[in-house]
Amino acid sequence: MSDTAPAAVPAPLPEGTTPGPTTSTTTGPTTGPTTRSATSPTTRGTLIERMGIEVREVAPDRAVATMPVAGNTQPHGLLHGGASGVLVETVGSLAAQEHAGAGRRAVGIELSVTHHRSASEGVVTGTATAVHRGGTLATYEVTVEDASGRRVATGRLTCMLLDARA
Repeated sequence: MSDTAPAAVPAPLPEGTTPGPTTSTTTGPTTGPTTRSATSPTTRGTLIERMGIEVREVAPDRAVATMPVAGNTQPHGLLHGGASGVLVETVGSLAAQEHAGAGRRAVGIELSVTHHRSASEGVVTGTATAVHRGGTLATYEVTVEDASGRRVATGRLTCMLLDARA
């Protein structure tokens, strides 16, 4: 295929799936660019589903997902710090898995999250950016921002890249 040929755009994945090792970008009706994969694992019954996380983009260098504040709060009505941690680990792990590729898996081995401000409504967006992509480790910095673009938290995730078990 030449550099000028248009890329094929696959149909959206069935409900309950997330991007996996083979991805391409499509445009959703209200969400803008969304990365989809034909080999995506299901998210039904997982923490991703329970937290209401919606994956928007996945690539080896970057992953983006959103999460509602509602349902993910502590007793004072603020976004729970653990919920921010879940979002950080989710987007970092998805990007690390893309980097690892087929036949390998990425497993989180270190997670840290610093909370900068509270969020009490709306949606927060987690954006993972690769810091290091090696053969056995991948590290991502993740920003969590509110709908106004204010940083709510900053996280760092390191994943070990292993051969997948048969």
